[in-house]
Amino acid sequence: MQKIILITLLLCGAVATAQFGKNCELRQFKINIANPGIEYEMALGVNTTFDVKAGFQVALDPSEPELYRDLGFFPAIAGQYRYYYNFEKRQRNRRQVYGNSANYVAPAAAVFFPGSRTIDNVVIDNIISYAGLVTGLQRSYDSGFNFSIDVGAAYYMGSVNEGFYPVANVSIGWIISEKRWCVGR
Repeated sequence: MQKIILITLLLCGAVATAQFGKNCELRQFKINIANPGIEYEMALGVNTTFDVKAGFQVALDPSEPELYRDLGFFPAIAGQYRYYYNFEKRQRNRRQVYGNSANYVAPAAAVFFPGSRTIDNVVIDNIISYAGLVTGLQRSYDSGFNFSIDVGAAYYMGSVNEGFYPVANVSIGWIISEKRWCVGR
């Protein structure tokens, strides 16, 4: 199930016919320091992008008996199909839209590769994944500094405590490579 979700998200980004619009950056390559790793975001339409991250990420571990007490730090691959809904309002208010600086909603999926670990004297070596919906905001500055925050809910799979749990993602870093196509630039 986890592989199907990840493959579907990746194929959506690869197969989509890009109608490069006036609002979204065509592509951005970012370094994330909050959750060490790399991130790539590419435009799919006028207000939509596909964002994929690879690196280490803090996450809930549904294998834990007390799920919210202990967070894990796992290697992960995560993807979001973002719809930015307030580019026009930001432009009317003379706010910057560079680097896809806007608010968004997105279906999101992630796969965590926890490796072998022991919880309550039981070896846990399964892959954990989630699929759900998040809402968030992203802001980028001319210096290249970039941050995004999103929250939502997702269905976690791959453990004994499968079910719906909260999701929160924080990305802080720098845009290191970009292809711009923004209104007002």
